[in-house]
Amino acid sequence: MPPAVPRFGVNYTPSEGWFHHWLDFDLDSVRADLDSIAALGLDHIRVFPLWPYFQPDRTLIRPRAVEQLVALADAAAERGLDVNVDGLQGHLSSFDFLPAWTRTWHRRNLFTDPDVVEGEAAYLRTLASALADRPNFIGMTVGNEVNQFASGPHPDPDRVTEEGAERWLTRLLDACAEGAPGRTHLHASYDAAWYQDDQPFTPAHSARLGDVTAVHSWVFNGTAQRHGRTALQTEQHAAYLVELSKAWADRPHRPVWLQEVGAPAPLIPAEHAAAFAEATITAVLDCPDLWGVTWWCSHDVSRGLADFPELEYGLGVFTNDRKPKEIAHVLAAARPRIPRERGTALVVPADPARRSACAPGGPVYDAYFRLAADGARPTTVLDTRATDRDHLVARGITEVVHPDQVLPTPQGGTRS
Repeated sequence: MPPAVPRFGVNYTPSEGWFHHWLDFDLDSVRADLDSIAALGLDHIRVFPLWPYFQPDRTLIRPRAVEQLVALADAAAERGLDVNVDGLQGHLSSFDFLPAWTRTWHRRNLFTDPDVVEGEAAYLRTLASALADRPNFIGMTVGNEVNQFASGPHPDPDRVTEEGAERWLTRLLDACAEGAPGRTHLHASYDAAWYQDDQPFTPAHSARLGDVTAVHSWVFNGTAQRHGRTALQTEQHAAYLVELSKAWADRPHRPVWLQEVGAPAPLIPAEHAAAFAEATITAVLDCPDLWGVTWWCSHDVSRGLADFPELEYGLGVFTNDRKPKEIAHVLAAARPRIPRERGTALVVPADPARRSACAPGGPVYDAYFRLAADGARPTTVLDTRATDRDHLVARGITEVVHPDQVLPTPQGGTRS
């Protein structure tokens, strides 16, 4: 079940050294960052060890690095902040961080090579075990958007089948649970899992494996380009992903965590970031079964660091010198609300080879926002469950509609 009230937090990006801070770990600097986060009244952070720094050899998980991670978690606890830890980093802010024992001369598939998978499992188990007795440890996320390694547009993907992706996720989630039994362990995909027909990490994987469904909502995926910064489709994209995920869940009230959402410039200009955040959070808080919202990110990337995409330098709710922006005050003012069940369900294809229907510009996406514009509060249901009365009743669904019942006909006719 989701928490009694949604959680509010940020993805922690250190103000000094970005995630390279693990190479020159300064606990005082971390404490100062956490002080700024705690001052907003937030309750958790998501933390990113960089995988090659923590496990530079398949059989070497650096004890000192693990100690530093625990020290960070303890510093967060002192400030009333709970901690979720992403293990396999993986991919962050356009950069890939993969250990040398998986690349070039040692090229081995991240998802299918038995030795690599057991090395990954050992790493996740070690991190989870180190934090298992910390009361403020939420649990592990297997990694950050690891599905981007499995398919295009990645320039050098590690190919895996849908079945292989499920085996891999199950093995690594089990490793997290072995290290820290009873905690909340999950995995996280970027939105290709929901939108890209040939992506081997599927909506069913996201909605059925692990303890919570994670969605990452970025409007630079064609949403803001197509509709503009103030459009319903842009301001409610996160809510759409939350409700889309529920179609595939086996549990009627499985929690959904909006684990990443941010205001990317220039599509969302800096002077409009706070308004975008307020609209996004207001919309998503109207979704039942919301675990929480974790904004990307805490602190800006320093301009002293090179080669980041331009948008990455300004995504923080704090400047690089820890000064709060207007968007920080929006997060501080966010308050839970009690959402009503969503009785109207839009039918979506269960076949993952047809999931592009749900992507920006697809018929499911367009129909959802037509309903929302008309004042409805839609959710989604799989075509294979659309007549399953027990399933509909369990979810509080009283009306089922198909996209072609919502959208105009190709000849420009009206809704039926």
